[in-house]
Amino acid sequence: MDLINRIGQHFADSVRVKQKSLELLARSLANACESMSRALLEGGRVFACGNGGSAADAQHFAAELVGRFETERRELAAVALTTDTSILTAVGNDYGFEQIFSRQLRALGRAGDVLLAISTSGNSGNVIAAIHAAHERGIRVIALTGSEGGQMRALLQETDILLAVPDRRTARIQETHLLLIHCLCDGIDSLLPIGS
Repeated sequence: MDLINRIGQHFADSVRVKQKSLELLARSLANACESMSRALLEGGRVFACGNGGSAADAQHFAAELVGRFETERRELAAVALTTDTSILTAVGNDYGFEQIFSRQLRALGRAGDVLLAISTSGNSGNVIAAIHAAHERGIRVIALTGSEGGQMRALLQETDILLAVPDRRTARIQETHLLLIHCLCDGIDSLLPIGS
């Protein structure tokens, strides 16, 4: 396969996965928008975490809420648990890498908040630990995963929401995660009162 055809196949595969995600996830995605909007309107916060590309996605999401997405509005309370290098390295060194998000969530989170837990495989140990910490604090979880949802799927409670991109390829999952994140940002903005 020549390079142009390889590139074309990436585009075709990405479109296919996004279309399938729309068919399977639209209602759950709308529910996630409503859950996050409700938390923010009631004075809660939205936390986000993930590793590698998912850490970048967590930071991107928080930046869109604290700054703005496409609509001018007040700042929204969002925290990426991936950004404080002193906390990450101290907790990683003293307690282990699996605790880097859960300890922050136990320190900062409270009932009524929401956690956006991002893992392409659904098997990231530190994201799983964060889900446990969220449940301990009465924090609702929106799980952004791929394929069947991995180990995270089995941890989710009735009030949590699973957004599992229906593909096994990391690149396709990550591309679709970014689209889902932008849908969350737009949905939150559309549900908040003007100027809120």
